[in-house]
Amino acid sequence: MTFNPGARLDPSEVEDVRGSGRFGGGFGGMGRTPVIVGGGGLGLVLTIAIIVLNSGILGGSGFSDVTGAGPESSSLASCQTGADANARDDCRIVGFVDSVQAFWSQEFQQSGQTYQKATTVLFTDQTDTGCGPATTAVGPFYCPNDGYVYLDLGFFNELRTQLGATGGPLAEGYVVGHEYGHHIQDLLGQLTAGGGTGANSQSVKTELQADCYAGVWIDNAASTGLLQAPTDAQIADALNAAQAVGDDRIQQETQGQVNPETWTHGSSAQRQHWLTVGMQTGDPSACTP
Repeated sequence: MTFNPGARLDPSEVEDVRGSGRFGGGFGGMGRTPVIVGGGGLGLVLTIAIIVLNSGILGGSGFSDVTGAGPESSSLASCQTGADANARDDCRIVGFVDSVQAFWSQEFQQSGQTYQKATTVLFTDQTDTGCGPATTAVGPFYCPNDGYVYLDLGFFNELRTQLGATGGPLAEGYVVGHEYGHHIQDLLGQLTAGGGTGANSQSVKTELQADCYAGVWIDNAASTGLLQAPTDAQIADALNAAQAVGDDRIQQETQGQVNPETWTHGSSAQRQHWLTVGMQTGDPSACTP
């Protein structure tokens, strides 16, 4: 998607800890089941997955402060306009996060609810989270224990080079929108640990609903004032990314066979379908796989 050049960005919604290598304690479970939702690392599952972590790795309480990690002291401080988002990868993520949260804030307000913002953390190599330590192998994910989205920008290169996606800005926006879809599920009480495996499992339904929520945002993104309406080519890029992370496609490419009984995210066709439902209806109530 293309950002309106004069649109103002808010880099405070994204925390930059790239290069800090923070790892090893300092985060708490806050009394909730430690799960990472939406992880998509090539080293582990090659898709946007659900990963349950060992509760023994959690320690302390709350989200630890990292000196020099905030937007004011990082390169994100210069992400000020839509022109910056069109020119720089990290600023583009700032813009997507701003737009996603602006839309859901409006949506919640219209339904008489209050939206609670989720910060996105940009990291490299490894980081600590409220769900335990994580590496880039996990891929983009949402941690309900601390309410943060975690993202390594290198994932988008892997999406193209190792999963065969065409890439493009809206493919990246789809991934961001999907992770915030899990945040919406969390706020609405729709996000639960576990869910089993299989084409009709709760795990798959959870991921497909997050895809649909991403599509709902895409359909409404222009209304936030930050983005222009997506072109047909950009929509095709997003659908291609959804296809690339389908369980069946990944299993075929990595194992040479497809086993629907082990699916946790849905087939390429399912993921494309529910992303399309969101984009065509623009209505969160339509997102019930």
